[in-house]
Amino acid sequence: MPSTAPAPLDGIKACVFDAYGTLFDFASAAARCPDIPDTARAPLSALWRDKQLQYTWLRALQGTYTDFRQVTADALDFALETLDLTSPSRHSALMALYDTLSAFPEVPALLKILRAAGLKTAILSNGTPAMLNSAIASSGLTGLFDIVLSVDSLRTYKTDRRVYQYALDSLGLPAAAISFQSSNGWDAYAAADFGMQVVWCNRYGQKAERLPGRPTREITSLAALPACLGLTAS
Repeated sequence: MPSTAPAPLDGIKACVFDAYGTLFDFASAAARCPDIPDTARAPLSALWRDKQLQYTWLRALQGTYTDFRQVTADALDFALETLDLTSPSRHSALMALYDTLSAFPEVPALLKILRAAGLKTAILSNGTPAMLNSAIASSGLTGLFDIVLSVDSLRTYKTDRRVYQYALDSLGLPAAAISFQSSNGWDAYAAADFGMQVVWCNRYGQKAERLPGRPTREITSLAALPACLGLTAS
């Protein structure tokens, strides 16, 4: 018997996206830096990202908030020193490249499909407003979001439940009316536990988290999101 496709998510009024790793490729900074040896690009991107996330969680627990740009710079310092790549000019170049990360290829067309269908589109990110606006502009996504939300307004980080509530309050919608997309398993599970309908964009082949909440759908590219919502490309 042929398998039956799951029913589309019901009652969705807005699609809210995590930024880094979901819309924007965090590995594109090291990939575009000519001062990084080819063999070091992947290890640097992975360690930089891991420490960046760890610092957000630890600072949230400690109550020692500093904004995401500083967290990103601190994590880069750690990664460069660990990999014996420390250099002030290299650090400056990579931080500048992080402000202009590349969007994943499917993102512009996807956002246009969602907006043509009458859905609100939003970003909910740890990034600062300046970082997010820079990435949006450099990726050609200007005008494709109804609202861009930064945790900087709350002075905490995901997965603090206040972050997800911030999206509800800003959009004026209940959790069940929001389709939340993240490539980060921990973020996807937390948003699901909060009550959002979550599409986990599992780009990196992560295993299921052992955390409260469960994503409604799992995809490997945002190109599959319209089908989850019962939409077709025009």
